[in-house]
Amino acid sequence: MTPTLTMFYLVSVVVSAIAFAFAAYLYFWVKRQPQENKRITEVAGLIRDGANTFMRREYKILAIFAAVIAVLIVVFLPTPIWQAGENWWKNVAMAISYVGGTVLSAIAGKLGLVVASLSNGRSAEAAKKGIKPAFLIGFRGGSVMGLLVVGFAVLGVAAVLAIVKEASILLGFSFGASSLALFAKAGGGIFTKTADVAADLTGKVELGIAEDDPRNPAVIADNVGDNVGDVAGMGADLFDSNVAALTSALVIAQSLTGGDDKSVIMVLCYAALGLLASIIGIATARITKNGTPTGALNSSTYVTSAVFMALTAGATALFGFSWHIWGCATIGLVVGVIIGLATDYFTDDTKPIVKKVAHASKSGPAFTVLSGVSYGFISALPAMIGIAISALAAYKICGTEALIEQYGANYPLFGISMAAVGMLSIVAMIISNDAYGPIVDNARGLAEMGGLGEEAIRVADELDSAGNTVKAVTKGFSIGAAGLTVISLLGTFMSEANAAGANITGFDIMDPTVFFGILVGAAVPAVFSAMLILGVDKNAQKMVAEIHRQFNSIPGLKEGKEGVVPEYDKCIDVATTGALRELIPAGLVAILATIAVGFIGGPTAIGGFLLGNIVSGLLLSLFMSNAGGLWDNSKKYVEAGNEGGKGSEAHKAAVIGDTVGDPFKDTAGPSINTQITVVSLVASLLSSAFVAFSFFG
Repeated sequence: MTPTLTMFYLVSVVVSAIAFAFAAYLYFWVKRQPQENKRITEVAGLIRDGANTFMRREYKILAIFAAVIAVLIVVFLPTPIWQAGENWWKNVAMAISYVGGTVLSAIAGKLGLVVASLSNGRSAEAAKKGIKPAFLIGFRGGSVMGLLVVGFAVLGVAAVLAIVKEASILLGFSFGASSLALFAKAGGGIFTKTADVAADLTGKVELGIAEDDPRNPAVIADNVGDNVGDVAGMGADLFDSNVAALTSALVIAQSLTGGDDKSVIMVLCYAALGLLASIIGIATARITKNGTPTGALNSSTYVTSAVFMALTAGATALFGFSWHIWGCATIGLVVGVIIGLATDYFTDDTKPIVKKVAHASKSGPAFTVLSGVSYGFISALPAMIGIAISALAAYKICGTEALIEQYGANYPLFGISMAAVGMLSIVAMIISNDAYGPIVDNARGLAEMGGLGEEAIRVADELDSAGNTVKAVTKGFSIGAAGLTVISLLGTFMSEANAAGANITGFDIMDPTVFFGILVGAAVPAVFSAMLILGVDKNAQKMVAEIHRQFNSIPGLKEGKEGVVPEYDKCIDVATTGALRELIPAGLVAILATIAVGFIGGPTAIGGFLLGNIVSGLLLSLFMSNAGGLWDNSKKYVEAGNEGGKGSEAHKAAVIGDTVGDPFKDTAGPSINTQITVVSLVASLLSSAFVAFSFFG
């Protein structure tokens, strides 16, 4: 059968529509589940209102930022409008594409917030009936977001390409998604960890009270943070990752010299089949008779992966696609699963590493931190090797003389970009697993605040522990895919720069301008991370002071006197104000550093900058995400009654480790892969300007 672009534009629309319909079914299924506890309904309402208030204020700031960038794009990109002549429409199309990416990214985050707010209380109440019904509500709630996010990505990319026909315009769409995701993830991450760190330090360490004790003024802000950081921010983040991978593959596909649209069609086909495979995987997710939540989440990922490989193999045979590219996509997916398994080994509380860190906590918090940092660094090695192997294998598979002669010099880079598409092919399932985490985390707090009893809290704790493990696994997936994507985006930058007359064939690290770029690029993720973590540090100190004020000034609060309620809104306001103040600077530093290096050293320096940024960013991102998950589950392992249990010295040390890990795993770590994508897109968008003018290039 001979495939056509029109056919696969239609396929993209149909599969997206199926995803939206299934998401609607799951949404109404969750909504039908009972929520009868008045206290849980009240607290869930406070969480929802606090999250909506933060998102509304955050999106106002980001709307102003997006409007300014859209105007700059109209004036300057892809070429200054006064030089564009009859191609002035490309500037307008790029700006509209940028706004479209920004809006869809924002909607993805907002819809995730809506369904998380709906699911958390219902999952908590279902915990009274057992682990299976509580798990299903949490997972299906997360799945609504996964299906919508990927449906928007597939539909948005196909729509832009169908309308403007030029994949380079998709760089604007991807930049819109990436820039909003960068700031949303940073702002939400600072909010959530401000509250989490302050609540843990004042509650567990100082007063020895439970994690979600309603006496703690920060407890509602903590639950709000789970929604704005781990749900809304993460939804925008993975929307960005998927769009960036598809954009990179499509830009390179259009640059090939094969003489037809088959490579472009293949990208659209694989993206649609990945979403279809995720729908099947989500529909089959269950806890088996003697199974666990972690087992159910992981098995659904394996089912989705197997279905994707089977569907794409069938499509490749049916439509005469390249088996070389199918091999690259399959390698990317398999490596993604292996990265997930390696991450699971370092972060699962049934595995030895978590137990070792928990045991070290008996000797004090210094040993908790030292052991966690050490294992966190070690945990980055399998993922880095996996990314390197998948990139090398994809390059070699598509780098034969015959293929390069047929398709052009960019074909090996197309193979790498399709490995990234393969790794992210099951991204709807990845998001479902990831969004499950904060939903059941909220459910755990609501079970305690609603007085549902020890058994319900125990069930919610088991669900939450699985959420922490699988969140670490999904972060490994998304970081690995980001690594492959930005390698191919480096190829996209070369292609765009060469179109502007740069004539780049590679980047010689012995060239001083390239080496200059490498050093600056490697430093940016560290500075970016430090700014985000310092934002958490400053704001958490303010919230600790606010908690102390309330405990000291509200009679009967510390003692838990009946009818005495803390001023939850004051802590929510501290977190909101602080997060919004720290929202823009870190992202701007990364963007401005890219522009500065480009105008100082030219396109060769930018090549080095991207290389340094990729390597340093991936290492730091993997280290921080895994170390944070490791510390969190070490704390939960102790709280389950091991190494002295709750209230012991080991518990206090493990809590301190967790507070160090909180901004690692939920603020800085997952934001770095978005930062890498953003600077890669900025480099591609401004490539012609860097070619036209630089001081030393």
